[in-house]
Amino acid sequence: MLKHRLIPVLFLKHGWLVRSEGFEHHQNLGNPVVQVDRYNAWNVDELIYIDITPGDSYDTKRDDLGGVGSVNPGSFLDIVRLVASRSFMPLTVGGKIRTLEDARQRLRLGADKITINTQALLDPDFITICAREFGSQAVVVSVDVRGSSTESYEVYSHAARTATGRKPADWCVEAAQRGAGEILLNAVDRDGAGRGYDLELIAGVTAVCPVPVIALGGVGDFGHFGKAISIGGAQAAAAGNIFNFKEHSYPLAKRQMKKEGVNVR
Repeated sequence: MLKHRLIPVLFLKHGWLVRSEGFEHHQNLGNPVVQVDRYNAWNVDELIYIDITPGDSYDTKRDDLGGVGSVNPGSFLDIVRLVASRSFMPLTVGGKIRTLEDARQRLRLGADKITINTQALLDPDFITICAREFGSQAVVVSVDVRGSSTESYEVYSHAARTATGRKPADWCVEAAQRGAGEILLNAVDRDGAGRGYDLELIAGVTAVCPVPVIALGGVGDFGHFGKAISIGGAQAAAAGNIFNFKEHSYPLAKRQMKKEGVNVR
């Protein structure tokens, strides 16, 4: 029987690990490289790192990312290299992947998968190009959705600021047909709210999408994770903030999922 995954998602802005709320408010939390050691100790299934730094400038304004005496990383790619060198678990990396070379760089530095969002919407053929080059198993399409019901759901691009007119279920099916190996489905309006996953959104996508769906957005307590799978039909449950603020949060979340009968790794 296929085991379900529990996946921490880490958002980085100017080199800082940040807490995200509504994709608009970001609170600095600390060092994204050191954080990997914590997840290694918890034997985490996978990690997803997404760079949300606006624009192309990259000023970390810090010198602690690689350890004492290290050189201050000048880009997100430097952080990917450092994280990959310390990570014992599969690593997915996203943010500002616009070209095949962008994707190749991240994989060369040690990422196992790349996740693409805006560029896939601007040029859907980009999904197929990446899948042919690296294999579908290495291509995750991230889908940011706003709205509160089937009638209002809409896919957004450019850090969830630009409406695309696309319905999430339709876009997820198309992305899979074009070569995506997985979908990272994010309910933006629930980001940082702690109200639980948008189960209607998740179920509407998983009912038609032929590839695994990773649910993201809205987790406030450990009881929310299992519902994304048992009710929503997701193959994996992901979250960001809860893993940053609660001690031993990952093992406690898995324990709760097992109590609810979810077959997790």
